[in-house]
Amino acid sequence: MAIVLGPNRYGKAETRVVRVTRDGGVHTIKDLNVSVSLSGDMDEVHLSGDNANVLTTDAQKNTVFAFARKYGIASAEEFALTLARHFVDSRPTIHHARVEVQEYAWDRIPVLEGGVPRAEQHSFVRSGGEVRTALVHSDGTGGAESVVSGLTDLVVLNSTGSEFHGYVKDEYTTLEETNDRVLATAVTARWRHHGTDAGDAGGWDASYAGARQALLDAFAGTYSLSLQQTLYAMGRRVLTERPETCEVRLAMPNKHHFVVDLAPFGLDNDNEVFFAADRPYGLIEGSVLTGDAPDAPDAWS
Repeated sequence: MAIVLGPNRYGKAETRVVRVTRDGGVHTIKDLNVSVSLSGDMDEVHLSGDNANVLTTDAQKNTVFAFARKYGIASAEEFALTLARHFVDSRPTIHHARVEVQEYAWDRIPVLEGGVPRAEQHSFVRSGGEVRTALVHSDGTGGAESVVSGLTDLVVLNSTGSEFHGYVKDEYTTLEETNDRVLATAVTARWRHHGTDAGDAGGWDASYAGARQALLDAFAGTYSLSLQQTLYAMGRRVLTERPETCEVRLAMPNKHHFVVDLAPFGLDNDNEVFFAADRPYGLIEGSVLTGDAPDAPDAWS
């Protein structure tokens, strides 16, 4: 019985690259998930382990980062074409390249000063991401009741305006201090109401929209020295601007963005190209409440 090698391909899947473009104090971002598959004269690597025709998957990943720096990212399609053509044209043993790109869209969070846009605009919210939540407890009409509103997966990002330094260092600490970093998180927020109606807040929808906007405004408007500081500022803003609320609980994973070292490829990287890591991540949790917030531990579960 004859046994032969069938169609095959190999590549680097899901390289997460974020490209920040600065036009003065106004930033734009492109956030991509890039998967590359190559095929060609690859029989011998399968049959005998001869790697002479193999472009490593690590090199494919590095090419994604390097091309993001050299050429920028005008669109997902153009970036994919540039990569695919490069892989085939630069290696005679590679006959076909498949490049799949997923793009994550971001909307700017306008930051105002005196009612007009601030000169620096570098805050973003992921388009169409979050889910609205509501949790109600009731012992019936006239009995004890509580309402907790909230949202999950509100993904936000500041491309500058964040530092992290001055922390404890022990023999296992390798993280370097920074005075300029990307700060990104997926916010889970829940806020407890004083009563069981929205009062003069314009109804539940208006109350939710106002609390959500307060979270965004605080995230965008806070120069952050830690994600904990930003968490407190966001909770405080909700309580200040929405008097119908009395307690806010927040969970905010630190969605790390690491500056890619492009020096081996003769390229600089002044906080322009980042690797977006999904795990492990720091998880920051906390609550902020008014001084007159009634004790209601059962309202949250």
